[in-house]
Amino acid sequence: MNFRNVNIFFVLLLIMLVFIGRSQHIGWGMYILLVSIFFAVQFYGCYFINSGFHIKAYCEKKTDKKEIAITFDDGPDNTLTPKILNILREFYAPAAFFCIGKKIKGNESLLVQMYKENHIVGNHSDSHAMWFDLFSAERMTKDISEAGKKIHAVIGMQPKFFRPPYGVTNPNLRRAVSRLKYLTMGWNLRSLDTALKDEEKIFRRITGKIKPGSVILLHDTIKETEIMLPKLLFWLRENQYKVVRMDELFNLTAYEKA
Repeated sequence: MNFRNVNIFFVLLLIMLVFIGRSQHIGWGMYILLVSIFFAVQFYGCYFINSGFHIKAYCEKKTDKKEIAITFDDGPDNTLTPKILNILREFYAPAAFFCIGKKIKGNESLLVQMYKENHIVGNHSDSHAMWFDLFSAERMTKDISEAGKKIHAVIGMQPKFFRPPYGVTNPNLRRAVSRLKYLTMGWNLRSLDTALKDEEKIFRRITGKIKPGSVILLHDTIKETEIMLPKLLFWLRENQYKVVRMDELFNLTAYEKA
């Protein structure tokens, strides 16, 4: 199921209803139902990145090997990101940090540390604007490109991994990502750390849903995440899960020289 095929399917259904309506009575309710289902499917496709509705996104690996990837969004944060990096170093656990471009200035040393300590530095847009998904394709392209330039200026490598703000995808984003030749990186295990605000609940949610090939979404801007992280990493070790980088999990290349 993708954007193009769904549109074709619903147009054909609409044409069929109109054709049948010429010889039989079809109430307005049927048309309203069809339109409602259409918009429900469109909403699902936009707001659930693992649907692949608009963009192919790498959200989980189909595997029996107990390997998983940990990712952090919305940093760098000058208070919490250093603490999270220290915890990851203690457990020899690599991660992917999807950074917001406008937050890089003044935190360049954190990106250098991420890169030197074998973490992935990914692109999470420059603005992370609340209405980012309503931007034109041209504005999205400029925004994403600006973040990529800032990352490259700091670590000397051009990121290839992009994660959409809020995980929302649409046709404009598909065009922007295609122009910039980014790979769209999603997740299949949302920790809800921005909403739960309770380290024990976050921990139970992750450990209750994790499976081989999972990609965990966390945020290095949440205090409860920093508190919970050592317990999670210890649990993963005790349950024979290996934490690997996203590029290793999916056999992809995280950077290109620009």
